[in-house]
Amino acid sequence: MRRDVIHSLLVANRGEIACRIFRTCRDLGITTVAVYSDADAGALHVREADLAVRLPGAAPSDTYLRGDLVVAAALAAGADAVHPGYGFLSENAAFAAAVQDAGLTWVGPPVKAIELMASKTRAKELMGGAGVPLLAPVDPATASEDDLPLLLKAASGGGGRGMRIVRELGALPRELLTAAAEAASAFGDGEVFAEPYVERGRHVEVQIMADAYDTVWALGTRDCSLQRRHQKVIEEAPAPGLDEGLRARLHDAAVAAARAVGYRGAGTVEFLVSAEGRPYFLEMNTRLQVEHPVTEAVFGVDLVALQLRVAEGGPLDPVVPSPSGHAVEARLYAEDPARDWQPQTGALLTLEVPDAPGLRLDTGYTGGDTIGVHYDPMLAKVIAHAPTRTEAIRLLAGALERARIHGPVTNRALLVRSLRHPDFTAARLDTGFYDRHLADLTAPGAGDPATAALAAALAEAVHATASPGPAPTPTRFGAWRNLPSQPQVKRYRSEPDGTEHEIAYRTPRTGTPEPYDAPGVRVLAAAPDRVTLELGGVTRHFDLARDRDRLHVDTAGASYTFTALPRFTDPATQTDPGSLLAPMPGTVVRLAEGLAPGALVEAGQPLIWLEAMKMEHRILAPASGTLTALHATPGHQVEVGALLAVVQEDPDATPVAASAPASVPEENA
Repeated sequence: MRRDVIHSLLVANRGEIACRIFRTCRDLGITTVAVYSDADAGALHVREADLAVRLPGAAPSDTYLRGDLVVAAALAAGADAVHPGYGFLSENAAFAAAVQDAGLTWVGPPVKAIELMASKTRAKELMGGAGVPLLAPVDPATASEDDLPLLLKAASGGGGRGMRIVRELGALPRELLTAAAEAASAFGDGEVFAEPYVERGRHVEVQIMADAYDTVWALGTRDCSLQRRHQKVIEEAPAPGLDEGLRARLHDAAVAAARAVGYRGAGTVEFLVSAEGRPYFLEMNTRLQVEHPVTEAVFGVDLVALQLRVAEGGPLDPVVPSPSGHAVEARLYAEDPARDWQPQTGALLTLEVPDAPGLRLDTGYTGGDTIGVHYDPMLAKVIAHAPTRTEAIRLLAGALERARIHGPVTNRALLVRSLRHPDFTAARLDTGFYDRHLADLTAPGAGDPATAALAAALAEAVHATASPGPAPTPTRFGAWRNLPSQPQVKRYRSEPDGTEHEIAYRTPRTGTPEPYDAPGVRVLAAAPDRVTLELGGVTRHFDLARDRDRLHVDTAGASYTFTALPRFTDPATQTDPGSLLAPMPGTVVRLAEGLAPGALVEAGQPLIWLEAMKMEHRILAPASGTLTALHATPGHQVEVGALLAVVQEDPDATPVAASAPASVPEENA
């Protein structure tokens, strides 16, 4: 077979997957080429690439989804191959064909295989013929109560768009229309199908790798059951708790699926495993998965290097590598799980994860970068590999707990609590984990934010004293004034829960600030970046970092972010009761039907939909009453904190405006 040696590779992607592919390319001596949007001009993947080509614009539809621009960029940079990564154009058969038509090597499966797997309905028909176990489809037109619950799914695409769970037969027609509309909007294909919804099922997948010489590897299983909004959060390999018979059946089915479409390269066959241990084919992803590092860790392979070998026409070893140990991956997102998984934006001041044997960090960000509104909010993937599952979980939870992450709110605390939850540690896994446990996992923890706020106040007092410049002039308020010999007061607001802390301290002649009226607390050392306190006979260290009026405090087992508040509230900062403010920068995509000033609304009713970071977010009525002002219009760009509408509370109001159906987020992988 012809061998096409790759010397220069363009990655048609961004963020952590581009950086991860570049890492393998450097190891192999391959020149790397990045593409970037205007929003990504300073991104890490651009900084790490040997060459980079601009794609004018910021929105994915104008940049990373423009196959013609990506192919032109590869030719302009002199690349001889294209790797699609995951998401964007990675499963676009027309793009794969265009790459090859331009004389470039496509690092992916054959175009025909992508086409056959692109439609979930056609893929299921093909898999049924290959003997792969399937869920029997249900015709929505003849569905009965006995068929419930049903799962509606878009035939094309993924990530939750066009997906609905139907538990009442009367809701089926409405949900079909909604799912079809979402699918058409997201993927340009409104086809939707129905199948039985498996309660408390597990999401288990098999990594495959195939070459052009009829060798197909089944590289073990992965469990990806911990999901939010049909998107994976924690993944592990091998999938725990599967008996050898089921494991062999999954491997055999995955190999059969690959052979049925003449597959080459890396791919993943996904299954739903019922509580009774019966597997059902879900789909085949014709690309590299986000969670591929756990398989790499367990099997000691580099899947990207193997992709490149196969793309060059090289063979795989006939003997499948042997697994060793257990690996767990956690996706670190800039989002607030306690607030409907709301994505967060802004400057990422610090991103530091401990470096230790068995730990791996895949990221597209470093401290100092900015998290924008245009793309997925995933910051990094942290992977732990150890001889046993228990050890891998402990290693990963400890690393996340000790990480220093300063800037927007993240899901770090949720990840640590999830990894230590009794159901997870006992491998009682299913896709409803967060539906059942989210409230407990996001409840206030057992930490001590008040003491952390005290440490922040003491550090700020030292910082103010150490800062160059003239001594501060005492500030007068009415008939009294601040004097260093008197107790000083600082106020902080915890982020993101909004709890306020008022800290009183004094600075004696020794110069070291000390808490005022705080028995049992002794200051052992205080510096602008570290405070050491003795609390009940136990010495604790608090590390501090500041960013304008925000302070980040890291201590053993907990991290806190505080915003310094003025001593007296500025009336200009107050907003009218019932004001709806934009929680993030974004675009208004639609309003509830009939929404206009004077409309009656109900508490919790979705009124406005914002789109940011590839997700739609609902702005809910804060109370029942009358909409007295509406400043949001579809297509309007808003900044965080922008006033969108005002609701005047009236508990007896009866809403007349019907809300639009809730949407679900989109994810490329």
